[in-house]
Amino acid sequence: MAYDHVTDGAPGGAPGTPGATVWLTGLPSAGKSTIARTAADALRSAGRRVHILDGDELRAHLTADLGFSREDRDTNVGRVGYVAQLLASHGVTVLVPVIAPYADARRAVRERHAAAGTPYVEVHVATPVEVCATRDVKGLYARQARGELSGLTGVDDPYEPPAAPELRLPAHEQSRAESARALVALLREKGLA
Repeated sequence: MAYDHVTDGAPGGAPGTPGATVWLTGLPSAGKSTIARTAADALRSAGRRVHILDGDELRAHLTADLGFSREDRDTNVGRVGYVAQLLASHGVTVLVPVIAPYADARRAVRERHAAAGTPYVEVHVATPVEVCATRDVKGLYARQARGELSGLTGVDDPYEPPAAPELRLPAHEQSRAESARALVALLREKGLA
């Protein structure tokens, strides 16, 4: 059975609860994926259908043909936004921990969702670059410091923080559980969880 738009009783969660895209933007090693996984567990426990569109996995499969120029980064964000909107329009809560460094690319994704009538929530995981560099989950900051990597977002490539996200998480000042709780609370407040 296909659903053109989520209505009462559509798959995805409680009757009348629409799907939504929740885009978690922030610097590398800010905590986006960790918060997304923790929030996903909480949402699934509450009966929601949830999918995480992880940036690293998508780069390996959906957008493997793209590099890291501004044009390629914008294309990456556009493709991911398209997939997220499709899933969300069918009642899935889609968590998207993807850097999306440029404001205009994020705006285009928001506008696509608005045009389709699909809820969209932007979350800024606002961990400062100094903290991200000490976490350095993937070793990117160390590689950049050694001159082995260029174009690292927030270091030698731009990152444009959202001016007015629906939620800004100071993930360096609170636990991942606290950040995830704040995210789930916002979704409940908006009738999306």
